[in-house]
Amino acid sequence: MLKKVGITQSLSRGHREELARHCEIIILEEGQSLSGLLARDELSACHGLICLLIDPITRAVTDAMPKLEFVSSVSAGVDHIDIQALTERGVPVGHTPGVLVATTADAAFGLLLAAARRLVEGDRFIREGNWRPDNRWSPDFFLGKDVSGATLGIIGLGAIGQAVARRAAGFDMRVIGWTPSGREVPGVDSVSLETLLSRSDFVSVHLALTSSTRDFLDADKIATMKPGAVLVNTARGGIVNELALAQALDCGHLYAAGLDVFESEPVSLDSPLLQHPRVVVVPHIGSATTLTRAKMLELAVRNAVAGLQGQRMPHCVNPQVYPLADEG
Repeated sequence: MLKKVGITQSLSRGHREELARHCEIIILEEGQSLSGLLARDELSACHGLICLLIDPITRAVTDAMPKLEFVSSVSAGVDHIDIQALTERGVPVGHTPGVLVATTADAAFGLLLAAARRLVEGDRFIREGNWRPDNRWSPDFFLGKDVSGATLGIIGLGAIGQAVARRAAGFDMRVIGWTPSGREVPGVDSVSLETLLSRSDFVSVHLALTSSTRDFLDADKIATMKPGAVLVNTARGGIVNELALAQALDCGHLYAAGLDVFESEPVSLDSPLLQHPRVVVVPHIGSATTLTRAKMLELAVRNAVAGLQGQRMPHCVNPQVYPLADEG
């Protein structure tokens, strides 16, 4: 009898056919939180689960799945999953790192450029009918910040942070960086966090969201940023204190911000960040290209198939669940 794998969103035909060769697919109700299915037979019958970053995989959810053998997430980050609960049960958790590095780095640099040069603000200016013959051009018309020659501070020097550094080199930026691990990266001057914040014209955040990085850029740290700096966050909402950021923008301490992620998603229309003209916002689309999303789904299915076959996942967040005999 084929094992059953629950998926929280329909897969493409090719990915679905590949997965169906190894298991019976159960499509869990789209648009409904898994917590709403705790008492449902569909959930308890699953041997595996393929989920998205919008699906909170809590201990209550996993406790409702007594047959669970693996979880495969279509995401690089896994802050939506209770890794400890699954590790305690010996359940491997797969994710999709690597394949979204270039795409997310492109998005981060795109937000940096858009915020620095007021591109969204200029687009809105035209569409609202404000560009008229009497104000068609002047020496101080829509002045922005120079990117070329500026200093970029990168917080978190993993694969995405390093990819952003490579892009910055093409703009003749000086790149400085800080990472919790102390990793040295060619082309990036390692400095203290305090130095990075005080010297950077642009700050780009590339940390994972954990208990130690939640509210990492709080009011005190934002206050130490260089006056007139631009903050870009394509990592996770919750790392940057949004109220403190809004206040720093309102008082003029910071020049602008580019945000792909928010503490609560979708972001509330009442958020003070949305009221600031120099905040460029996009709806968590850092990895949103056709090719990248296809690669993420492919890797998630590969992780799932490995889980079904009792093999090591190609990309596992908690490899300690595998017997030591499998190492190497």
